[in-house]
Amino acid sequence: MSEKNVHPESLMMTLGYNPEWSEGSVKTPIFQTSTFVFKSAEEGKRFFEVITGKKALEPGTTNGLVYSRFNNPNLEIVEGRLAVYEKGAEDACVFESGMAAISTVMLEFMRPGEVVLHSNPLYGGTDTFFKAILSRYHIGSHGFMPGDKEADILSAIEAAGIKDKISVIFVETPANPNNVLIDIAMCVSIAKKLSTPDKKILVVADNTYMGPIWQHPIPMGADICVYSATKYLGGHSDIVAGACMGSKEHIARIKKMRNNLGGMSGPHTAWLLTRSLETLKLRMEKQCENAKVLAKYLRSHPRVERVYYFDQFEDAEQERLYKAQCSEPGAMISFDVKGREAECFKFLNKLKLIKLAVSLGSTESLIQHPYSMTHAGVPEDIKAKINVTDKLIRFSVGVENPLDLIADIDQALT
Repeated sequence: MSEKNVHPESLMMTLGYNPEWSEGSVKTPIFQTSTFVFKSAEEGKRFFEVITGKKALEPGTTNGLVYSRFNNPNLEIVEGRLAVYEKGAEDACVFESGMAAISTVMLEFMRPGEVVLHSNPLYGGTDTFFKAILSRYHIGSHGFMPGDKEADILSAIEAAGIKDKISVIFVETPANPNNVLIDIAMCVSIAKKLSTPDKKILVVADNTYMGPIWQHPIPMGADICVYSATKYLGGHSDIVAGACMGSKEHIARIKKMRNNLGGMSGPHTAWLLTRSLETLKLRMEKQCENAKVLAKYLRSHPRVERVYYFDQFEDAEQERLYKAQCSEPGAMISFDVKGREAECFKFLNKLKLIKLAVSLGSTESLIQHPYSMTHAGVPEDIKAKINVTDKLIRFSVGVENPLDLIADIDQALT
């Protein structure tokens, strides 16, 4: 049977590993080593020529193991499997955090004097990196709001005098924490309009909320997908990791930058991520199934003012984007409690089964207050524009029995 005919969830059990390599172990061992022994000095020289980019890898061959900052069996196996799960990707690159993935991608493809055009709202860490870190290196950032039209965005960057300075368009969709969709096709169209024969504008999509099961940005025209692999990909709240997927050409450049910055995943993290991929589809399907039940319940609760979930739409454009970009509504629900911060805190403090914690995508349900927690550092005027108020709750639905989750919310809201 050809691997091309096997579904990704099946390949997660075997791809890139042969039990004969490790005493018949059915599972990949952890290669907890910093360095690898060469068979000869000539072999060591040849491996380093490829690692350092002095020579290209010969077609049909793979480079040998050198040093775990460059490559490691656990890292290579999980990267191969991630590339299979991300539709349209040819290769993957794994890091010790989502921010390591994002920062490495941006540092590789941006130069001083250039500008990143990005959607709003952004994950707080990404927003801080763009505005506080990249700015130190004279790399600017310019944001656009959900619902902004292509013509309006092009006019805005023209008026700002940065039209010729854009080098990357960064889109995070659905937006965290209010479940607003950003038009990926529009971002791709803008990138094409801004590209020249000498410079291709890249589209980088943060697919953490939906991927790689419910949304596939690369077939829509995105060049690179980035993830906090801590979330659904890891899925057990026991690792911090990141990943990016894309063409072989782009990932090769990112890996070379990663080698220099040192942000690659260690063997143990890579092994845990490999374990998690075996149940990724099962977990995400169950979480989505639960979320649909919880969203319906929350919409009917008298203490809930509004629910932000993709089972119902108040905006026709958001519904159009959902049908164009997503296959399922996912497992992230945001909702407004009737009241303000005090009422939210009272509710959160009374929960027993659902854990009051940041992060998302794990087997256990997690809940938090974005205004005072994950988005505390966002300026007040931006919070107002993106509807992050002190009555908003973000709920990452887990795999528990949905009736138990409903019972917990019900007792906490009374």
